[in-house]
Amino acid sequence: MSCAPIRARIAVECLDIFGAFHPGADDGLPADCRTLLLLGPKEPGFWPHVTAAPEFTDSRPDPLDRWSERVIGALAEKLGATALFPFGGPPHQPFIAWAKRSGRAWVSPVGLLVHDVAGLMVSYRGALALPERLDLPALPPCPCDTCTQPCLDACPAGALTAAGYDLAACHAFLDTPPGADCMARGCRVRRACPVSREYGRVPEQSGFHMTAFHRCPCA
Repeated sequence: MSCAPIRARIAVECLDIFGAFHPGADDGLPADCRTLLLLGPKEPGFWPHVTAAPEFTDSRPDPLDRWSERVIGALAEKLGATALFPFGGPPHQPFIAWAKRSGRAWVSPVGLLVHDVAGLMVSYRGALALPERLDLPALPPCPCDTCTQPCLDACPAGALTAAGYDLAACHAFLDTPPGADCMARGCRVRRACPVSREYGRVPEQSGFHMTAFHRCPCA
């Protein structure tokens, strides 16, 4: 069985398969999982779709996470799978390790995760641990290998470079008038990625994530 029928089913919810692999004993997955599917936003169209959902109109916190739990949880039930999420911990599921294990995400020149379709805008809304072993497609090359890497000097605060990430400098810059651009439209480093620019994520979604990031006491 291929991934195609599942991809068609999740596309109704503007989700796509962002990676998949056949787990081993060290991947930290349920014993009956024979295929793990990582799910991310299918663009264009994800943000208008998700913000029309009830979770975004009930004034309760964490609307995107609650939407993900409801939608991916329902998909898992229909498929006989286990739904897993990158939020809700501790303990936290190792989504970054799973992403790299999938062969469709890599460590970029600035240290952020980069994806073959979403670029530096990559995010995972959840995963499906399936008891079936699905046939998986051939893996793509890393986009950074043939890229001019404009991400390396895109940070206006100099907080995110090949030398590392200065979290305090990033947050301090976001509180300045020039930082309003990153707050409203998303991290300028992520936006500099040529793959990100072709992905189709709208500024409103990036602004939503930037607000959550800047308010997080652990960030």
